[in-house]
Amino acid sequence: MHIGAELEIRLQRAAFNRALAAGNLAAVGPILSPTAILVAGTDSALLSGRSAQLSAWKREFAAPDRSIYVRTPQTITVSPVEPIAFEHGDWTGTSLSGVRQASGIYTAKWRRIASSWCIEAELYLTLS
Repeated sequence: MHIGAELEIRLQRAAFNRALAAGNLAAVGPILSPTAILVAGTDSALLSGRSAQLSAWKREFAAPDRSIYVRTPQTITVSPVEPIAFEHGDWTGTSLSGVRQASGIYTAKWRRIASSWCIEAELYLTLS
């Protein structure tokens, strides 16, 4: 079960990265749980709930030289007793013009809801 869950989470993360790169809100939404929480890396801004995150992404996608954020998982630990998992990895934010604006590390908590793994919480630390 755990190897399958890890692969499913990695595939969901890859789909999330593609959706962010494409500015595709319709593809971002289903990967977030309805109560998803994001704590930003630099200012610790709190985005609580899927709709708050989608609003923030909509604003970000509309920016002329918007950032493309990529999360690269290093480890995924799947709980043996609950349908939850932790993902740890590196993140980067690069402008459309190719300038790296920020990077760091992150942790994400995933939960299997119905037949899909969804992001329940993300916490970012800006390192550069």
